[in-house]
Amino acid sequence: MNLFLAAASSVHETEKLVSFTLLQLLCIIAGARLCGGLARQLGQPRVVGEIVGGLVLGPSLFGRLFPAQFEFVFHSTSPLPLLILSQIGLTLLMFQIGLEFDFSHLRERQNRNAMVAISAAGIALPFALGWWLGDVSHATLAPDIQPLGYRLFLAVALSITAIPILGRIMMELGISRTRLGVIAITAAALDDVTGWSLLALVSALTMAQFSGPAFFTKVALLGVYFVVSLLVLRPALHWLVRKFPPRDGQLSHNLMAFILGIIFVSGLITYALGVFVIFGGFIIGVLLHDRTEFVEAWKKSVAQFVTVFFLPIFFTFTGLRTNVNALDTAALWGWCALVIGAATFGKFVGCSLAARWNGLSWPESGCIGIMMNTRALMELVVVNVGFELGVIPANVFTMLVLMAIFSTVVTSPFLRWWLARIGYKTELRADV
Repeated sequence: MNLFLAAASSVHETEKLVSFTLLQLLCIIAGARLCGGLARQLGQPRVVGEIVGGLVLGPSLFGRLFPAQFEFVFHSTSPLPLLILSQIGLTLLMFQIGLEFDFSHLRERQNRNAMVAISAAGIALPFALGWWLGDVSHATLAPDIQPLGYRLFLAVALSITAIPILGRIMMELGISRTRLGVIAITAAALDDVTGWSLLALVSALTMAQFSGPAFFTKVALLGVYFVVSLLVLRPALHWLVRKFPPRDGQLSHNLMAFILGIIFVSGLITYALGVFVIFGGFIIGVLLHDRTEFVEAWKKSVAQFVTVFFLPIFFTFTGLRTNVNALDTAALWGWCALVIGAATFGKFVGCSLAARWNGLSWPESGCIGIMMNTRALMELVVVNVGFELGVIPANVFTMLVLMAIFSTVVTSPFLRWWLARIGYKTELRADV
């Protein structure tokens, strides 16, 4: 009898957990589609609305206006299912980001110097400002946080550019194939390579408890894994794609199963080597970025499901951690304005001056500075990693989320205005 009652109780708890997870998913998907559609009406990329939708569902708005309903939906059961789904989705998203990398533009000698200079300036100045900001704000905003980890993560957070969102904005404005677009997207790609490398290094340092020997061991092992992946795994993956080629633009079930398995194994390896699971997905994506037929088939077969289902879960999980109401003093809002100002100034000024130094006109250089300031999703990945590692406190986490939203929201309108100054005719294309 006791065993029967225990089993019945276990089934009830499982059903309750599943029911509330389904309720949460319904709210998340509906909120993402509504806010995404509204963003499109306002001339913004859909993903901007989805990020804001995640924020709306958190304690900043839903929890403040309807606290009882918010507690019922999101706090009646364990948040573990949402966390797991969020991390699986983020791993797949990082794989897709790796697939988006294209270094072919670097072969164009005419633009190479400008790309490298813009990328270097777009990392160096924001990184320096982030380090300075971490130094001056530590005693006030993060007194209980390890100082070196806090400064490093703040510096990396200010240095990121969101190449997937920038690419989408450029396609919507019809400038992706122009010289200006080529320079910007390739400089952003180099920025991302540097930014993700810095994030991996800083994560390894933090997880090594800031121990020099442990850190260098983790970095060496990661380096070995990447080299082995490049020399051994990459040819094997390319053989696999040839063995099970996409047909009619669709991935075969066997190829999809193999790729998903390899992504997850790679995530387990990077976790075992001392960094986050998501970096494993990113590495596999980079190894396959030049298999054009596979990339297009993945986008057609899988990417839309990741975008519609998994990505809003990640945004909402970020929103649940973000409480704008906690910035309840003028001083905290002043620090928030300083974070946004330093991030915007660092990217815009650094990239604009580098572009002008390499022969672009001032209006063209301004466009480059605006485009490189786009952060959005990439910023959210960085700040979530920092939050998980305990080197970014909740108040600074909120400030960085607001900075990510601000820097992305201002990109489209300012870019259209600057492009008009140099004779580019732009028309926002319909969202698919």
